[in-house]
Amino acid sequence: MKKLFIVNCSLFIMLAGGQAVAQSQSDMRINEVLVINTDNYEDDFGHKHGWIELFNKSRGTVDIGGCYISNDRRDLKKYRIPKGDVLTKIKPRQHVVLWADNMPLRGTFHVNFTLQETNVLYLTSSNGRDIIDSLLFPVGEGPFDVMDYEVSNKGDVVKTVGAIPRYPLENVSYGRLMDGENAGGANGWAFLTKITPSSNNVILDSEAAAQRFREFDPYGLIMALTAMSVVFFALLMLFVIFKNIGKAAIRSGRNRAKKAGLSPVEAAAVVSEAVPGEIYAAVATAIHLYMQEDDVHDLENTILTIHKVTRSYSPWSSKIYGLREIPRKK
Repeated sequence: MKKLFIVNCSLFIMLAGGQAVAQSQSDMRINEVLVINTDNYEDDFGHKHGWIELFNKSRGTVDIGGCYISNDRRDLKKYRIPKGDVLTKIKPRQHVVLWADNMPLRGTFHVNFTLQETNVLYLTSSNGRDIIDSLLFPVGEGPFDVMDYEVSNKGDVVKTVGAIPRYPLENVSYGRLMDGENAGGANGWAFLTKITPSSNNVILDSEAAAQRFREFDPYGLIMALTAMSVVFFALLMLFVIFKNIGKAAIRSGRNRAKKAGLSPVEAAAVVSEAVPGEIYAAVATAIHLYMQEDDVHDLENTILTIHKVTRSYSPWSSKIYGLREIPRKK
């Protein structure tokens, strides 16, 4: 019975671990592609090829080792990303670039197809069945196309009416408007004005808010008025709070006096006969000095100090000379 329980627990842990891996891989997204690369990003061998950028949209590290990427719906296992490479562990909100050069012997991130063969991409989990993400990107030389393409979660191509530019000239990438998200027009995808491999698709070139405010208020007058207003408002709030606390205390005292059967005059007399604050201050000071007595007086109340007294000695002032008798003649 005990062995059966251990076996069941082990199977449960293995299944839970496999599910956790699958869930982490599902956070990967196809983020940007560049089909025709003639004067752009180079690989480690100094060659220029089309590339695919993947993005980890989660807040945890994802190992894409074992996942598949393909440009054929009928063969989702076309290229298997090797396991055991430390570079396949993608950190949170980071990117990785796969080279579509049809040269898989050059390394982990060189796939066995090119982007010019077809215009579809499929990223599949390590089980070879579940499609994590897919993309149908526009191709051709014309400036516009009347159809906007979308790929469903199951990998089926769905066409929706729209007007987007076809894949225009070389060295122009097609990517998400927001990394890992479907936001904006054309299902969140567009031709990017800047090619951003291994970086965010949206690069902010605008000035910071602080810089714009400095130009708007060069002498700091608005900032000074704002700061003074905040301080004044804070003091006003403190005044209201403490005033209400005092009123509440007075009401509480009156209620206690009323419950005790005292008239308002008697209650006022009791308050007037209360111990003045000076007495409390004197008592507190005395207690403080008492507690600090040992430090101030260096424990002299329990230590006897003997000071040595030195006196100069002279044989002429010695008492022995006064005790001697003067000899007499007989």
